[in-house]
Amino acid sequence: MNIPCRELTPEDLELIAFAKRLVDANTDGEEGAHTMGAAVRGADGKIYGGINVYHFTGGPCAELVALGHARASGARELTTIVAVGNFERGVFDPCGRDRQVLFDYHPGIRVILPTPDGLRSVRIRDLMPLATGWTIDGGAHPFGVNSTEGAEADRPAV
Repeated sequence: MNIPCRELTPEDLELIAFAKRLVDANTDGEEGAHTMGAAVRGADGKIYGGINVYHFTGGPCAELVALGHARASGARELTTIVAVGNFERGVFDPCGRDRQVLFDYHPGIRVILPTPDGLRSVRIRDLMPLATGWTIDGGAHPFGVNSTEGAEADRPAV
């Protein structure tokens, strides 16, 4: 499958650097509970960060903490997200749970992730083709059903 992606912008590089600084400042070791940092940019350009809280019960990933931080700070529209590992491990792509949450709450968001061609930015919708959508009011529904967010006609050009 060929997923449309784009080269990184200076703003994307700034987001990566923010997440790296966050995880470097808050890591507690390779086997610790805080080993990933995430940064998300609001539509107004403001950056919000999060750090994972690893736990055997499935604590939240850094991306979900960053989303919560943004929401608690008043950000409602988010444009781009990235996760970075501690100890220079670089950028990571979001896990399946994070992808689904991003798709449901921010279907227009771009995700910075590693590709065979280097780091690129990809729309979450393109990472989740034919995904099941979910809304608070409507519950789960097939992609594009009861949701204008997933409709093919609404997809912006890359």
